[in-house]
Amino acid sequence: MLALVLPAAAAPEINAGGELLRVLVSLAGIVALIFAAGWLSRRLQARTSPGGRRLRCVETMAVGARDRLLLIDADGKRLLVGVGQGGMRTLHVYDGAAPEDTPAPPMPGFGDVLARWKRTP
Repeated sequence: MLALVLPAAAAPEINAGGELLRVLVSLAGIVALIFAAGWLSRRLQARTSPGGRRLRCVETMAVGARDRLLLIDADGKRLLVGVGQGGMRTLHVYDGAAPEDTPAPPMPGFGDVLARWKRTP
C-alpha cells in the first residue's frame, strides 16, 4: 500500500568506467605510498652510522627452541653469551683483539661440481 502512495525514486545512474578509474587510481596511490615509506625507512636507517657503536653481534646460533648463543664484539673483546628464558649469561670472554675475518675460499662453479660428480665411479 505504501509503495502505491510514494512515487518510485529514480535509481541514480552509476558511471562504471569512472568508478573503475577512481578505484585503480586509489590503489596505485596506496601502492606508491607503501614504496615511498620503504624508501624513506631505508634512507633513515642509512643515516645512523655504525662507526660510533662499540657493540656488534658477530654471530648467533640457536641451541634450542628458545635458547641461543651470541658472539658479541665489545671494545675489542669477544664475549660468548647464552640467552634463554632465564635471561642472559656470559659464558666466556676471549681476551685480546678480535681475530680478523678471513675470507672463505671461493665456491666452485656448478659445472666443476657436476664434472667432478660425473668422474666419480
